[in-house]
Amino acid sequence: MTQSTDVVTGSFGYIGRYITDRLLSGGRQVKTITTHTNKANPFGPLVEAFPYDFQNPQRLTETLTGVDRLYNTYWIRFEHDGQTFQQAVQNTESLFRCAKEAGVRKVVHISVTQASEDSPLPYYRGKGLQEKLLKESSLPYSIIRPTLVFGKEDILVNNIAWLLRKFPIFPIPGKGDYR
Repeated sequence: MTQSTDVVTGSFGYIGRYITDRLLSGGRQVKTITTHTNKANPFGPLVEAFPYDFQNPQRLTETLTGVDRLYNTYWIRFEHDGQTFQQAVQNTESLFRCAKEAGVRKVVHISVTQASEDSPLPYYRGKGLQEKLLKESSLPYSIIRPTLVFGKEDILVNNIAWLLRKFPIFPIPGKGDYR
């Protein structure tokens, strides 16, 4: 019996690392697509790293060939160094198109709560556009919309916890009457 292969985008990052660890624990074979192919690989020889190759769709399709599931965590937190939300949406479109051409059986897409292509906030609008692209791709998919992802390496919750421990007051925006 051939072992199933999954691809996790960003296995060396925060969310991708936990997905990868879980898949490996379950006996899955994992590859990653990453912007950090030279970064230390916490999984050693168990996970082979390939670059995001959005400008070379044939190479990206080859990386995805024979893959059972694609776990997509690809996104940018904010625009910087010439990276824009619009470019990230275009890159996602290329990723999904290559996944379809490669015969990927399912995409598990990590989005965010309140993702909407009509959002006035570029981050959420972009995430909404990613979801729309996936829905229109005709690939089988699941979309996960977490409100907050936290853990020991998390920045947001750990910074809030530090502030609560160190300062006698904590600002709450608005009137504070929301749930």
